[in-house]
Amino acid sequence: MKTQEGYPEFESATEDRSGPVVLRSPGGGTDAFAWLKENRPLIDETVATRGGVLLRDLGFTSASEFNRAVQVFSPDLLDYVHRSTPRTKVGGKLYTATEYPADRNIPLHNENAYSDVWPSRIYFFCLVAAERGGATPVADSREVYRRIDPAVRERFERDGVLYVRNFVAGVDLSWQEVFQTEDRAQVEQYCEAHDIDFQWRDDGPELTTKQRCQATVRHPGTGQPVWFNQAHLFHASALAADEQASLVDTFGAENLPRNAFYGDHSPIEPEVLDHIRDAYEQQKTAFAWQRGDIMLLDNLLFAHGRDPYEGTRKILVAMA
Repeated sequence: MKTQEGYPEFESATEDRSGPVVLRSPGGGTDAFAWLKENRPLIDETVATRGGVLLRDLGFTSASEFNRAVQVFSPDLLDYVHRSTPRTKVGGKLYTATEYPADRNIPLHNENAYSDVWPSRIYFFCLVAAERGGATPVADSREVYRRIDPAVRERFERDGVLYVRNFVAGVDLSWQEVFQTEDRAQVEQYCEAHDIDFQWRDDGPELTTKQRCQATVRHPGTGQPVWFNQAHLFHASALAADEQASLVDTFGAENLPRNAFYGDHSPIEPEVLDHIRDAYEQQKTAFAWQRGDIMLLDNLLFAHGRDPYEGTRKILVAMA
């Protein structure tokens, strides 16, 4: 790939060059927004081929600067509807990264791969880097696909993944937060538009939803197959054994807050889920955040996650 005249060669954010490439602003008083606009074709091409770019040394220190930078690439950002994780809106269509306890790991996943609609691109901005840990690891979804046993791929590609969610007041996310409304009629309209089975209930959960979605997709630009689902994240086995046992004792196996099955509603074998998680782990790569970093990922080509951390950490997210 050609670089701008006088501009240094790309470097890798990770030692094995499997993660996003680093593109550094020249600094020295350069207008960072003008620099982004000038280099947008190069950045877009790199995201389309490598899957991700890490922009460094821009000098940005605020959410408003991040928002302005994102507008250079994606003027029409998405709202986070049909949510699966807790986030806080920080202004406009910017959100905090998933707000799970700092000592928890967030497994690798592609954003909204549990749904029939998803962002094509996702942006991360490091407002505050953690004192220790807190990386946002990534994995090439093309390579994850290749690492999955062909027989496992065939089963998932044939049947898809069925996501089951039971909304219980005070447990996990409420249906009001997931669908961003207090109006049941709006929930029903969304479900009908997206082929989600729903049932309002008087016993146990307030609402149960079931949606069958894809397990893999082909990238619209390259035609390459990618592993694209969240079976390993939604499945009850993603929880610690004691948490699983507690939820089953409290709600029963059929009423867990979230679970995943093959698309024909048959259970996914534990060894298959272990195999999928291992494929992600084998492909996982990470780098240390620096304040002001912006990472652009093609959401189909790269999965992302979060390492545990200590201290204050604030990563903002935008989707397009």
